[in-house]
Amino acid sequence: KEAYENRPHRRSIAMPIGPSNFGLVAHRRASRLSLAAHLSHYRQMKVYTRTGDMGSTSLFSGERRQKDDAVFEALGNTDELNAAMGIARAHCEQASSGVLQPLQMQLHTSQSRLMDVGSAIATPIRSSDSKRLQRVAFDGMDHAEQLERWIDAMDEELPPLRNFILPSGGATASSLHLARAICRRTERSIVPLVLKGECDASVGKYVNRLSDYLFVAARWAAMRTEHVELVYKKAD
Repeated sequence: KEAYENRPHRRSIAMPIGPSNFGLVAHRRASRLSLAAHLSHYRQMKVYTRTGDMGSTSLFSGERRQKDDAVFEALGNTDELNAAMGIARAHCEQASSGVLQPLQMQLHTSQSRLMDVGSAIATPIRSSDSKRLQRVAFDGMDHAEQLERWIDAMDEELPPLRNFILPSGGATASSLHLARAICRRTERSIVPLVLKGECDASVGKYVNRLSDYLFVAARWAAMRTEHVELVYKKAD
C-alpha cells in the first residue's frame, strides 16, 4: 500500500468540454465503449462449440462438410505448415547477433500469407457467393514474385549446390527443411481442389514457390549460422 501511495503520478492536462472539442471527447468515450464491448464479445466466445462432434464442420461460405473432405485436408496441411514455420521463426529469434533477422521477418510475412491461403481454401469457388469470394481473393502470383525476389537475394550469397544435401545445417535450417516437406504435402492436397474448380490456381502456385523458398532459406540459415550441411552418400 505504501509503495502504491508513493508511486510517481503522471501529470494530466484537463480538457474543458466546450463547443470546439465536444465531438473529440464524445468520440473518445464512444471508442472506449466500443472497445469494451468488443473485448467483452471475445471473452464470451468459447473454444469449443460441440457443433463438430458428429464429424462435420462449416466452411467460410457457410456450407457444412465432413471433416475428411478434401478441403479440410488442405486446410489441415496449411495449418500444420504454418505451425512448422512458426517453429523455424522461433529458432531464428534465438540465433546470435541477429544474423537471421531478415529471415525471421520474411517468415512472419509468409505465415500471414498462409492465413490468406487458408481463407481462400475455406471458401470454395463453386459453392460460395461473390461477396465472400471477393473478401478472400488471394493474389498468389504477386506474392509468389515476392518469394522469388527473396530466393534470388539469398542465392547470390550461397555457394553452388553440387551434391544432394540432407536435411541438416543446425536447428534453424533443419526446421526449415521440415517446413519444406510439409509445404510439398500441402501443395499436393491443394492440387485436387484446383482441378475441381474449388480453389484458384494462383493459391497452388504460391504454395509451390513457398517450398522453393523454404529450401533456399534452409541453406541460407545454415550458412549464416556457420553450420555444415550434410551431403548425401551412396551406400558402399
